[in-house]
Amino acid sequence: MKLKVYTWIFLLLFSCQSIIAQEPATKVDLSLAKEIDHSIKSGLKWLYDQQEDDGSWNHYPAITALVLSAYLRAHPSISESEPMIADGFAFLTTCVKPNGSIYSDDMPNYNTSICLIAFKDANNPAYDQIIKNAEDYLMGLQIDESTDITTDSLYYGGVGYGGDQRPDLSNLQWALEAMAIDERKAYDPEKNMTEDEKNRIIDKKLFYDKALVFLARCQNLQNVNPESYSQNDGGFMYEPGSSKAGGTNSYASMTYAGLKSMIYARVDKDDPRVQSAYNWISSNYAIETTPLMGLQGLYYYYQTMAKAMNAYGNENIQSSDGTTHPWRYDLANQLLKTQTAEGFWVNENGRWWENNPVLVTAYTLLTLEEIAGLPESTTVKKRNAIFK
Repeated sequence: MKLKVYTWIFLLLFSCQSIIAQEPATKVDLSLAKEIDHSIKSGLKWLYDQQEDDGSWNHYPAITALVLSAYLRAHPSISESEPMIADGFAFLTTCVKPNGSIYSDDMPNYNTSICLIAFKDANNPAYDQIIKNAEDYLMGLQIDESTDITTDSLYYGGVGYGGDQRPDLSNLQWALEAMAIDERKAYDPEKNMTEDEKNRIIDKKLFYDKALVFLARCQNLQNVNPESYSQNDGGFMYEPGSSKAGGTNSYASMTYAGLKSMIYARVDKDDPRVQSAYNWISSNYAIETTPLMGLQGLYYYYQTMAKAMNAYGNENIQSSDGTTHPWRYDLANQLLKTQTAEGFWVNENGRWWENNPVLVTAYTLLTLEEIAGLPESTTVKKRNAIFK
């Protein structure tokens, strides 16, 4: 582990200065905001000491990118000018491939999507070409007519792990988030766009439209998915005809992923597809475990839930028994009580790498930042204006 200089980040973490910015105001009351502030600082302190000599975390691009985003979203004064952040991005740039992908040895879509989010969070014009190339790469992964697949295929519009591997909702939701996340910052109604910028908007819209075809094949909603495997509860499965919860059962992680993906792809909140997904969520509300999956992928579930609910825009979820759940408070309190004394989080169930405390801590910090309503939380209304 390399010796790090005492940067502004280090001083911030070890001082009493607040991580949570005053502007914009947080989405929770002052008491909980202070607890979240302390929790985030403790988590970032722990991650500070986990950075490898090559600037990475765990020598893995996607995990490094998640950590970098957690830092950059924690406070508006934290930027790439900080040496530890710069070292992390220097590592990511070594993973950039000539075709625009960003990965080392495996899972090119997952890694490229998550790294693309971090490069966008850096808000550094020096990365504009990396961002453009990564977006082109992700759009090129989409299964469509270019791969001799027609709209009749269950795979049409999906994105998989990379190459010819079968698509699934988890891969697609990361790609959609990466593509859409900065549109709220890019849109300027007074700006005269170049032809390249106009064409990029058209390309992205086409990507979203095709993605919606695949999303329909993953939703258990018969009026949009008449396939024989489709149930009719409005929730989502992992891939057309298959669920990690068994059979074609809807489950929470993918239903939140489907909800936020539809909104990222510009589907209106009142659309029956969105409302059906939200109704499934309302009927299957849970915090201590993920419905139908127990502890499997629990922290992935948490960060997907927080992003989805920010995108949807409701502060409360009313369950089927009539109980009103303030999801920010419920989720924050669960995460606060499961943080270790050292400052990290880890899942006792190791499926999907969640026995890795670096990964899980990064997931959790991003979740807490979404809960608090920090600067990079989704603002769908502004983002959608670009297509009007």
